[in-house]
Amino acid sequence: QVQLVESGGGLVQAGGSLRVSCAVSGGTFRIYAMGWFRQAPGKEREFVAAYDRSGVSTYYADSVKGRFTISRDVAKNTVYLKMNSLKPEDTGVYYCAADRGSRYIETAIGQYDYWGQGTQVTVYS
Repeated sequence: QVQLVESGGGLVQAGGSLRVSCAVSGGTFRIYAMGWFRQAPGKEREFVAAYDRSGVSTYYADSVKGRFTISRDVAKNTVYLKMNSLKPEDTGVYYCAADRGSRYIETAIGQYDYWGQGTQVTVYS
């Protein structure tokens, strides 16, 4: 059973930085394409960032490009999302997800097989 556990969320002032983590267990971490999504109150879950199964190619939503960085530590079975220059509109629950089947980066929620429970990020102005 593959499990994803997010951590590192919190309250941060606009312009600040935060790094959220996602620990993966129960599967072969290094072969998964991984993604981060977020969901703001009253809104649908949206794609934020992802990398392909090689861990080399990355892709970002336009709203976070240049501010967020997705990375992984294979030795720790952990994927990270470093968030800089945070804005109030970045507020939401951040979820990590694992895609076991695709060779490519996926941005659609339905393409991901495993999900974490989410971690809350709140940015205040």
